[in-house]
Parts: sequence; structure tokens; C-alpha cells
Amino acid sequence: MKKLLPLIFLTFPLLYACNSQEDSVEKWKNEIVETEKEFAAMAQKEGIPKAFMAFAAEDVVVMRDNTLVIGKEGLRESFQGSPENVSLSWKPDFVDVAASGDLGYTYGKYIYTLTDSLGNENVAEGIFHTVWKRQADGSWKFVWD
Repeated sequence: MKKLLPLIFLTFPLLYACNSQEDSVEKWKNEIVETEKEFAAMAQKEGIPKAFMAFAAEDVVVMRDNTLVIGKEGLRESFQGSPENVSLSWKPDFVDVAASGDLGYTYGKYIYTLTDSLGNENVAEGIFHTVWKRQADGSWKFVWD
């Protein structure tokens, strides 16, 4: 019994650490999903450019029309001259996060709707993939879209 007692005391902290890590990963996943929802809601309410600028990291990379837009300033420039009669909606179907809690990603379906001058809607649907990075202040910003 004396030999078993130290083993028991060593085992409990390890079990606690495993549960604590799982709790942290779930917490981070929830944070990312909530951030993604806030991002989508802002795009609906205040427009796509404003939402993208608010949720993008400084070192963001975005793929648009077979071109990479690099950095937040490049992203800002990419929205110049873009149509205002558009809407974009999406929601994450899947989220995962690194065990370190510094990177995560989401993917799901999006719907992009452009309304022409006659009121006709042109709808494009697809799949998005976003990579999220925890910032120094604890918030999540996207670094790839």
C-alpha cells in the first residue's frame, strides 16, 4: 500500500490536467464561433467592408479572384469601388482549435447576394474557410479567408 500511495498522488494531477486542457479547447472553440457570429452579424448590419476590417488581423491574407490580398491595408484597398447593394451571410458548420489555443479555423456555407439596378438578385453560394489567430489582448482576428 505504501508503494501505491505515491502513484495515486501522481495520477490525480495528470487526470486533472487532461480535463483542464479539454475544457480550455472547448472554451476557445466557443470563443471562435461567437466571434464568427459577431463578424457575420456586423457584415449584415454595417456592410461587408466594415466587418472585414473590424475582424481582420494586421497580417491578414485574403484570396479574391485568384489573387492574394496581403495585409489589412491591402484588404482596405480591395474594397474600394466594390458594390454597395450586396449582402453576405454565413455561419460556421465546423470549428477546431490548436491545443495551444493560439490558432483555430472554421468552415461552412456562405450566400453572397448582389441586387442589380432593376432589383434582380444574383446569388452565389459556396464554402468559406477562415483561420483565426488569438491576439495579444485575447481576442480572435482572422488571418486567412
